[in-house]
Parts: sequence; C-alpha cells; structure tokens
Amino acid sequence: MATYNKINDFVEHLAEGVHNLGADTLTVALSNTAPGSESSNPATDGNGVLANVTQVAYTYCSARAITISTSAQASGTYKLTLADLTLTASGGSVGPFRYIYIYNDTPTSPADALIGYYDYGSAITLADGESLTIDFSAVNGVLQIA
Repeated sequence: MATYNKINDFVEHLAEGVHNLGADTLTVALSNTAPGSESSNPATDGNGVLANVTQVAYTYCSARAITISTSAQASGTYKLTLADLTLTASGGSVGPFRYIYIYNDTPTSPADALIGYYDYGSAITLADGESLTIDFSAVNGVLQIA
C-alpha cells in the first residue's frame, strides 16, 4: 500500500492562492530518488516545486494528467477527489520509480507546485504493456481540509 505524504509548501501555496484545485491541471511525476536524497528536498520548506524532483524518462509512458472528480466542501470540510489514473508502458519500459508526485501544472509562480507524493516502499518498473493504477480514494479523496 502506498503512503501519501503532504508537501510542506502546499499549505502556504494554498493559502496564498497558487492552487485552484477545482480547475487547475494536476499531473503525476515519477521518481526513484527519495525526497531526502534530492539536492533540494522537495518535501521541506521552500523547495516544493517539480524542479527539485529527479524524474524518470516518460518516453514510453501513457498520459499522466489526472482527472478531478470532485472539488467541494460540505459542512466546512473541503475534499478533493481524483479519478484513478492508470499508467501504461507502451513501446518500452518505464522506471524504475518508487515515488509518485502530484503537482499542479497550471500556475507559473511557482511553476509546477507540488501537492504531495506517494511512497510505494520499493521500486517499480513497468515493462512494455504493463500498467499501474494509482488508486486515489473515492471515499476519502486525495486530501481533506477542515
């Protein structure tokens, strides 16, 4: 089971209007480098942008854009629900990767602001024709803010 981790800067970016989670383009990025091993740890304060993530090559990877299912609040709790995303290798392998980041591809300042990442616990390589479905919980959503 993958573990979700919030990016520290996401909180500030949300409060300062960087994200419109109901309308912006959210995308996944794949990495096999632990956040703490990056030259600028993207999970720590001031580093929460995609430029601080060592990504894998996407030559043989299917589309990585995420579909937003719902972005709404009820009784003072906001929930962002995303449709599950299936990544498929076609024409060659994809990976290895262990970390799947969610980032906002719409804003330009900062560009490609990170939201959070999933740690799969060990490296995954998709061989040609293989798929991985990222299960964004329909019940709990990818995140809730109360």
